[in-house]
Amino acid sequence: MKILVGMSGGVDSSTTALLLKEQGHEVIGATMAIWGKDGVYKEIQEKLNRLPHKTHGACFGPDEKEDIEAARKVCEQIGIEFHVFDCAKQYEEIVLDNFKQEYLSGRTPNPCIWCNSLIKFDVLPYLARVNGIGFDKFATGHYARVAQDNGRYLLKTGISPNKDQSYFLYRLRQEQLANILLPLGDFTKDEIRSIAKSYGLEVAEKPDSQDFYEGDYNELLQVAPKEGKIVDINGKVLGTHEGIWNYTIGQRKGLGVSSTEALYVIELRKDSNEVVVGFKDETLKDSLTAVKMNWIAFDALSEELKCTAKIRSSQKAQPVLIRPVETGGVDVKFENMQKSIAPGQSIVFYDEDVVLGGGIIDEVR
Repeated sequence: MKILVGMSGGVDSSTTALLLKEQGHEVIGATMAIWGKDGVYKEIQEKLNRLPHKTHGACFGPDEKEDIEAARKVCEQIGIEFHVFDCAKQYEEIVLDNFKQEYLSGRTPNPCIWCNSLIKFDVLPYLARVNGIGFDKFATGHYARVAQDNGRYLLKTGISPNKDQSYFLYRLRQEQLANILLPLGDFTKDEIRSIAKSYGLEVAEKPDSQDFYEGDYNELLQVAPKEGKIVDINGKVLGTHEGIWNYTIGQRKGLGVSSTEALYVIELRKDSNEVVVGFKDETLKDSLTAVKMNWIAFDALSEELKCTAKIRSSQKAQPVLIRPVETGGVDVKFENMQKSIAPGQSIVFYDEDVVLGGGIIDEVR
């Protein structure tokens, strides 16, 4: 087949291209450039461009040039074409604007999930095609697997539990799953680094990206400080803050208030501009409502279902009972209490190693 590989300049996507080439496919490397020079984030980018930075510390940052060159070198080494496509405008409008809107609303978004479904697996292959590059499949270096059952495409977890990335791909649609390859789902990270090293790839020991943005999140939010109250669950004022967007659910450090027992952020109230804090046991909840659902294993949830769920990518899937609600979302009841469930984050549902689908956490109870 002719396969387009989305390359980031890291070891995973580089080894993906290598493995596919070794299997006899015609492979083309493609990288998306998202660190644009224009738009509302231009001033931030110019500032960070002048500062020293750690190579590949984040996806959205000035080290993009080094990552693109790393991807180019790998493609030259294994003997495949390489192209760079400017996705900066789409990234700003889809990922960064959503990130800003959610944070200012007191929610905690996951920009990587939006980027995967709407940019990496959508805009990038689209731009390749409109620029005259034909291909049969699009591949990436994610640790997950795609399967087919009775004509329906399924997303499955990677075989390595500590590296599985299916959580970040749950918003992929059927038409996307039908046209992608995820070769690394059957490998461990150590195996991939070993393969890269055996072929002499320079990126074999390159560290993984740790975050989506290298700077201070406030630089992306671009808003003036807004003083508000830090209160306990009874409304008692304990201190002040300069914006609810500076806090996340479950945060313990940097609250600026004193107490005989550790305090945690348990709620962010946009309407009253309040940060609500409480003790550890007050961070525990077992129910939530999710919206903006994307189902993979079936078209829609029609009845109650027992399955497992993750509210964080690194979490072990927990037993839940889910049921559909009239708005199209789902109500979720965990079998056990969960710590610091954050509105804006994603909840992803599983049946053993099959991703059923998921949605955005909207309300926590």
